[in-house]
Amino acid sequence: MLSAKKDSEYISLLIMQPEGETLDFKQNISNSEKIAKTLVAFANTSGGKIVIGVSDRKEIIGIDEHEEVFMIERASEKYCQPPVPIYFELYLHENYNYDTEMTEEKYILVVNVPKSSQKHFLLNKKGDLTSYIRIDDRSIPE
Repeated sequence: MLSAKKDSEYISLLIMQPEGETLDFKQNISNSEKIAKTLVAFANTSGGKIVIGVSDRKEIIGIDEHEEVFMIERASEKYCQPPVPIYFELYLHENYNYDTEMTEEKYILVVNVPKSSQKHFLLNKKGDLTSYIRIDDRSIPE
């Protein structure tokens, strides 16, 4: 079980950055194979962070942290050869909603992928292995 940190300044600075070689934003994880490609590319390049719970317009929408952790761990174990080492940071973002006059609590998950000393591959549904690297904000076959 992850314990949530409160660090609004860190989250604000993080989401102000553009997506690139070491940073990717996701609203949620709906496809383990697709996110595994990003894990492999980060591990094979310079490492990186996947920030989950942030919309394309960089609005904090929040997530179900248990479901997102499950999907990421499944991606690494099932689709990454060898599995990519990852560690998680959970942040609680509080925002005052003037319409409802209540404070909303939303969770953001940061998936940290260190640069690996070994090469990682994506195992697709056909059984093919492909190595990926990160170029700008894209994961491309090596």
